[in-house]
Amino acid sequence: MKSFIPRDRDIQKHWHVIDAEGQILGRLATKAARLLTGKDKPIYTPFLDTGDHVIIINAEKVKLTGKKLSEKLYRHHTGYPGGLRETTAGMLLAKDPGKLVREAVIGMLPKTKLGRAMRRKLKVYQGPQHPHQAQQPKPLAL
Repeated sequence: MKSFIPRDRDIQKHWHVIDAEGQILGRLATKAARLLTGKDKPIYTPFLDTGDHVIIINAEKVKLTGKKLSEKLYRHHTGYPGGLRETTAGMLLAKDPGKLVREAVIGMLPKTKLGRAMRRKLKVYQGPQHPHQAQQPKPLAL
């Protein structure tokens, strides 16, 4: 029996809207990452981008459990000596909630060219509005 390798004409990419209001960040991120990678589809292939587009709205209303708001740290380096910058999840949620959700989902994607292609299909918005009505996204209940 030969292995099935999907071609471009076999891969159908849909658009999904996930409402983050009241959702726990990690559970939301795992569902979005599965949709982006295409692991829920029967034609999933590890080395092809078979995933869907994901729109996450209401990112400022996402919840974190336990003490994560005050103790979870996000770090980045500016590239200069002594340039390590740290911020807590609570500060990041107040300043840029879209970045908090985006970082959680991106951390669950592959760290390759394929993962960067999947990352481009993720759209995160702070409020309930998004400019992708023309793509006719389907709301996804978690």
